[in-house]
Amino acid sequence: MSFLRPERRRARPGAEAADERPEDPVGDLLRRVARGDERAFEGLYDAVAGPVHGVVLRVLRDPAQSEEVTQEVMVEVWKQAPRYDAARGSARGWVLTIAHRRAVDRVRSAQASTDREDKVAARDADRAFDVVTEEVEHRLEAEQVRRSLDVLTALQRESVELAYYGGYTHRQVAEILGIPLGTVKTRLRDGLIRLRDEMGVVA
Repeated sequence: MSFLRPERRRARPGAEAADERPEDPVGDLLRRVARGDERAFEGLYDAVAGPVHGVVLRVLRDPAQSEEVTQEVMVEVWKQAPRYDAARGSARGWVLTIAHRRAVDRVRSAQASTDREDKVAARDADRAFDVVTEEVEHRLEAEQVRRSLDVLTALQRESVELAYYGGYTHRQVAEILGIPLGTVKTRLRDGLIRLRDEMGVVA
């Protein structure tokens, strides 16, 4: 039966079959990494970066974020390698647990960010409601003014509408109506006084 062992090793290089290994290749690399062995970390990276990315991608479902989190996981593995305890599980499992935790943390962080944005949006909506309320009140006031224009003479109303609704200057109103500037000012003054009285505005 001895010929089977080399054959199986050739067929499955680096396999983690617990029934035939006293050594865990990934665990050995991890222990060397814990001692600051950078070359061992390169080997560890090659061995687990793919599976780590797979775990992260299944959680995040976003390739770009998954690549970023994979790098974060490998940095954490480098830093936390001395804390690995072989008695509590395989090195590969330990690394993938870190990967899953990191991915879940990213999801929670994204959700928290979304919640904050929703709160801001809700607050802005409340503010928008206040703005709409103010606008409605303004329009009601404007409508009241328009109704009050009916008390003016035709000439007064024409001057007021051009100056205050048309946005024209007094001089432009005079040019449009073909009358002296002084006449325009008089019409506007008298018209505004009548509007004030009609709307009950106390001077």
